[in-house]
Amino acid sequence: MNDPVRVRYAPSPTGEPHLGNIRTALFNWLFARHHGGRFIVRIEDTDQQRYIPQAIPAILDALTWLGLTWDEGPNPDSAEDIGPFAPYTQSARLEHYHQIATGLLSRGLAYRCYCTPERLARMREEQRTGGLEVGYDLRCRTLSDKELRHLSQASVSHVIRFKVPSTGITTVNDLIRGHVAWENKLLDDFVILKSDGFPTYHLGVVTDDHLMKISHVLRAEEWLPSTPKHLLLYAAMDWTPPHFGHLPMLLGPDRSKLSKRHGATSTLAYRELGFLPEATLNFLALLGWSLDDQSEVITRETIVSMFSLERVNRSPAIFNIDKLSWMNGIYIRKLSVGGLADRLLPFLEQPEADGGLPDKIRRPIDRDYLMLITPLIQERLKTLAEGPVWVSFFLEDEVNHDPAILVQKGMDLNHTKEILETTLTRLEALSSWDPFVLEDTLRSLADELDLKPGILFGTLRAAVTGRIATPPLFQTLSVLGRDRSLDRLKAATV
Repeated sequence: MNDPVRVRYAPSPTGEPHLGNIRTALFNWLFARHHGGRFIVRIEDTDQQRYIPQAIPAILDALTWLGLTWDEGPNPDSAEDIGPFAPYTQSARLEHYHQIATGLLSRGLAYRCYCTPERLARMREEQRTGGLEVGYDLRCRTLSDKELRHLSQASVSHVIRFKVPSTGITTVNDLIRGHVAWENKLLDDFVILKSDGFPTYHLGVVTDDHLMKISHVLRAEEWLPSTPKHLLLYAAMDWTPPHFGHLPMLLGPDRSKLSKRHGATSTLAYRELGFLPEATLNFLALLGWSLDDQSEVITRETIVSMFSLERVNRSPAIFNIDKLSWMNGIYIRKLSVGGLADRLLPFLEQPEADGGLPDKIRRPIDRDYLMLITPLIQERLKTLAEGPVWVSFFLEDEVNHDPAILVQKGMDLNHTKEILETTLTRLEALSSWDPFVLEDTLRSLADELDLKPGILFGTLRAAVTGRIATPPLFQTLSVLGRDRSLDRLKAATV
């Protein structure tokens, strides 16, 4: 590309950023990084009724978690924005929008609309009842000068609408969807400046994209119907529009629009659920883009080097939590033991009510001991949030010896306790607590007792862990240690 690539991610701070929103940010970031361009974050907070101040830190937090660093935009550590076109928050840029709206009014390309919300609601209802196309009826477009003077002198609340041409066709060569055309006569005279002085999305986005020299607008498919309005504004201002590309929708497994009934939709919720940022980024990149027809686990570096809009699919992308969990498990298994231990610690040490270890377990967790546990559970984890379930019995002072777990199929409680007492005697005599020594000893004992190894091992597993499913028994005994293992066996025989 000859011109510098400048793309933007422009969220509205109306809540925590959802997966589809962050997928859009990711594709913009990948496009910028692939072409050596600039990735800009701009906060579009002009919807003051839905504005949530806490949403801005959440948005920046989600980007930071995924490693989507921005070149221009809000500075999380300072009140001063980063970049030559600051401020990067629309509520601090109102003079730009007022200037553009005033210029359009003076040139007869926009007009003041004094219709009340009540009148507009009645108009739409009458149109629906009459089977007509719902849209603004142009009442204020044809007000006489006298009517306009009277309304202005009376200080009647108003908005400013753009005067859409009644003839002609507006077209775009979308980078993903190809040639798309709209008849101007089917478009509304849309509002560009609201009665509260804030711009609508249409005026705000076009003004800022132009002033910030945005080269490519990559956004969700739902914004495609807004494109002719934006192109008409660019033409009215005699500005060169950027290139447009509209990304595929995200759907749930049932092919309906992704929503909370498909699971968490907030990006930060997936961090809390124990998903790794590198796995989440890999997964999101494949929601609408592909490297080829088979690669799934792909490094960030490879995705950046190979990313292109030609590989972005027009069809909706399907979000599947099971696939994300599978991919996350692969990334967990790729971590070093120390790396995984460090990532597990926050999940283990948080309060029990938040999914951490039982509150009775002392904090902080001994990292050196956790380093011994981690290799035993690494192959079993799909998320970091599963860590407390797999780690807790290693750290508890006592475990529950529920007979329903302790007594194996075909056994009774008395026989089970006899087996445990015999095993206890044999293990107390060992001079080594090495897992290989433990395995040889216990397999020989099973033969002596004429027991299937699975029966003996299942009984011992329940006695020392209080669980049915655990890491391999001999390694578990070794990590628990001689004293703790024997104490638990003694407790199980009582």
